Amino acid sequence: MCILFFIANANPSSDGYKLILASNRDEFYGRPALPASAWTENHPYVFGGRDMEPGREGGTWLALGSRNGITKIGALLNITGEKRNPNALGRGPIVADYVKGDLTNCQYAEKLIENPKIYNSFNLVSVEFGKTNAKILHTSNAPPGNVEFSEGEVHGFGNSPHTIPLQKVIHGKEKFRNVLKSAGRANLVQELMEFLKDGERHWPDDELSRRAPKWAEKLSSVCVNMPVEGYGSRTRSVILINGQNQMDFYEETMLGTDPDGEWKKTHIQQQL
Repeated sequence: MCILFFIANANPSSDGYKLILASNRDEFYGRPALPASAWTENHPYVFGGRDMEPGREGGTWLALGSRNGITKIGALLNITGEKRNPNALGRGPIVADYVKGDLTNCQYAEKLIENPKIYNSFNLVSVEFGKTNAKILHTSNAPPGNVEFSEGEVHGFGNSPHTIPLQKVIHGKEKFRNVLKSAGRANLVQELMEFLKDGERHWPDDELSRRAPKWAEKLSSVCVNMPVEGYGSRTRSVILINGQNQMDFYEETMLGTDPDGEWKKTHIQQQL
């Protein structure tokens, strides 16, 4: 499970932000991964964490790429509860290929759904900032299709089709919106990180019960904490881009397999 909230506006006020994004990555604690960094070995204009699971190395769940005046953000959220193909391609490269490549998010999305069954079910949320506008797309293969969303509005996505949001996404959007209203610039990142630690369960949830009956109630919070099962929200990310195109990428990620253990804090600042 993963969860994503953001607002994008290509033309913010003088002291506003083009992007405010908050996301949790939910995964098994033991799955190896690298913390957020610049991908300096081949793609220094890309920033994000990377999966290091054997056979899945180099994939990512959230990344940003910026060059030639274009900034791209991609986030991958698997759709749980759908029939799985054990021979499907790994989904990790979906975001990586988007932010590294030259295709616009519209072009990439159209190409992605030409062969929708080569991957297990996914939601891809892509944002592309040009000089004057932000293009926001949701792409899925369950069912295959692309939907454009408006800039200047709060959006939230989880592990179900966007037309049937989970209760934690519905309630999380409202809490995210309240943080944006109440937090000042000085404490915005701290408040967003606290929001991502929210363990309140939004239960019952019929859609989540249908999709993940075994763990549904435990999965019904923005921050998932399942130490017995070795699974939960193991990486918290906040990305800000201000009106002068300065990016601040904040990440808190588990270093071991104990959610009460040590967490690594990363802050990347970059002029895009």
